[in-house]
Amino acid sequence: MARAPQKDREDATLAHIRRTVFPILWGVFFFSMIVNALMLTGPLYMLQVYDRVLGSRSEETLVALSILVAFLFLMMGILDYVRARVAARVGAKVQDGLDERVFRAALQKARTDGAAQTGLQDLEAVQRLMTSPAFLALFDIPWTPLFIAAIFVFHPWLGWLAIGGGVLLIIITIVNQTVTRRPLREATVAGRGADRLAAEMQGEAELIRSLGMANAALARWRTERENALGQSVATADRVGGFTTLTKTLRLFLQSAMLGLGAYLVLQNEMTSGAMIAGSILLGRALAPIEMTIGQWAMIDRARQGWQNLQELVNTVPVEPKRLALPRPAARLDIHQLSVVPPGETQPTLRMVSFKVEPGEAVGIIGPSGAGKSTLARALIGVWLPAGGQVRLDGATLDQYDPDVLGRLIGYLPQRVTLFGGTIAENIARLDPNPDPDKIVEAAKKAAAHDIILNQPKGYDTQVANIGSRLSGGQIQRIGLARALYGDPVILVLDEPNANLDHEGSMALNQAVRGLKAEGKSAIIMAHRPAAIEECEKLLVLDGGMARAFGPTQDVLKKTVSNYSELSRPPQGAPQQPAAQQPAAQQAAPQQPAPQPQAAQPVAAKPAGQPAAPRPQRREAGQ
Repeated sequence: MARAPQKDREDATLAHIRRTVFPILWGVFFFSMIVNALMLTGPLYMLQVYDRVLGSRSEETLVALSILVAFLFLMMGILDYVRARVAARVGAKVQDGLDERVFRAALQKARTDGAAQTGLQDLEAVQRLMTSPAFLALFDIPWTPLFIAAIFVFHPWLGWLAIGGGVLLIIITIVNQTVTRRPLREATVAGRGADRLAAEMQGEAELIRSLGMANAALARWRTERENALGQSVATADRVGGFTTLTKTLRLFLQSAMLGLGAYLVLQNEMTSGAMIAGSILLGRALAPIEMTIGQWAMIDRARQGWQNLQELVNTVPVEPKRLALPRPAARLDIHQLSVVPPGETQPTLRMVSFKVEPGEAVGIIGPSGAGKSTLARALIGVWLPAGGQVRLDGATLDQYDPDVLGRLIGYLPQRVTLFGGTIAENIARLDPNPDPDKIVEAAKKAAAHDIILNQPKGYDTQVANIGSRLSGGQIQRIGLARALYGDPVILVLDEPNANLDHEGSMALNQAVRGLKAEGKSAIIMAHRPAAIEECEKLLVLDGGMARAFGPTQDVLKKTVSNYSELSRPPQGAPQQPAAQQPAAQQAAPQQPAPQPQAAQPVAAKPAGQPAAPRPQRREAGQ
């Protein structure tokens, strides 16, 4: 397994974005320099009008100055528009360049530590800032000293007044950042929590309605929402207070500049034109600071988002390119496998070993929390081993590219999720260029072809339009078709017949028989007897450990007192002659099956020795 890069080493994609974007940002800085220099046009025009045109009463001078000023303002407007468009495209370039890297890193991070990641939201926050006027204000702030220096030219007293006002606004900015940073973060987290809760409840609308939970769910959501809203309002009040203070101070400083300028005019130390020009320059000097304070929530969110992105991509390595291996045989070798679920510290699977040969079906049985779903996730490479190995035809799973491994090992989880799109796209695993013949073939193997044809538009039916009309068994059959798509060599089925009726269970067994006939293998996590009818071997898990493994008939004989329900034919199934019954149903012939004893552990030890007590833990995801 590739080691994660050190945190002080920058991710290659992020470094490439820096090298690509920074030269363009220097261009934005250059445009900002010209735009801010042209901002002097207005004050200088006022200075000339008051001091020269009005004094000389020359209309020709006024016309010439006005034409020149109109041209300069036109250039300023064009350059300001250009830099805004360039900044917007820089933001789009950053998002486009990091989208795939952040998406994959967020998926990998969520898989390894069990926590949902906000990488894409962080990237969107950065992009949103770069397309906003607040981003350009950050480029205008460095030119504030230029305007203050111009005010000093008019009179030192005006310059010192401008400096005092600027320093006061900077202090307000620092206090604003210090006071609002934590509330902004808490309000963001609370808002996400409320949105996530609402999405969960909307996704389970039928369950909430059927259990009479609507009022309770609404009350829970309103509590979360009111908390988020309260924090958001409190934060907005703080930020709004600083914004109002900044705006009021700027307007006061402009009036103070006029008042001080009028006094200096009365003292014959400056002209009336300089008084007006100084007031305009002060307003221009303080405008970007006021904009920064007013949009501080957006700026802080983007700053935090950029830090999160750096941490995410610098700590989650890029999936290494792997040499393409030949198509493997359907042979799995699990040796001393231990697995710790993401976000936990204790293993739920410990020291499990067994083998699966081509053409075999292996059943995995055990009580709830025994580690069956953990084993399923380890066999498909989703959860990494904490110890031991899983080898597919001699190669460890991490030697295969994840997408290639997903096509080699088909997976049907306990709870099947259908994604937005058509039924065909779901079966084809959202492949942009699917093979229609393989889609239909997989659906037929899963006995889902007729079910799909009965939908409004057949395979082209949008799942979103019929999601509520599909039964759990129908969804599971479509999920089975998805697992079979692409001709996998091994099929991992986690409680595959949990929602299937007798016909669906028969279709499942037929699919497993077809796999075995083609020299492929199946691993079936089961609670119900119909699921292991095609299994030649059986593994018993209890407390995360293997208690027995071997031919189905032998294992069931040893564990019949605990799993007698697995030795009986499924309810409603026709009785078969003994010679035709699968091994799973011949486990205890000539004797009535005793009642299951759910409270006792699996008796994998020799007779006369008590079995170790089973830990009362619940497996993650089970």
